[in-house]
Amino acid sequence: MKVAVSIPDSIFKSAEALAKKLKKPRSQLYAEALASYVGAHDPKAITENLNEVYSKIPSKVDPAFMRAQVEAMPDDRW
Repeated sequence: MKVAVSIPDSIFKSAEALAKKLKKPRSQLYAEALASYVGAHDPKAITENLNEVYSKIPSKVDPAFMRAQVEAMPDDRW
């Protein structure tokens, strides 16, 4: 689909340079950038990405850090 949009000259120039550097057509660069932006603001996609990251690395707090944190807290009752 063709779309006409207005963007600041500086962004256009930077995008042109990047498209040339990546050897991609301008339309492809803009489509990929917009898809990335939309995906970064989709709560479902954000959750899926975080789930993927944490499925590969442990998300538990290091016991030494936990002890230091508890020791640094005052003995106030809640």
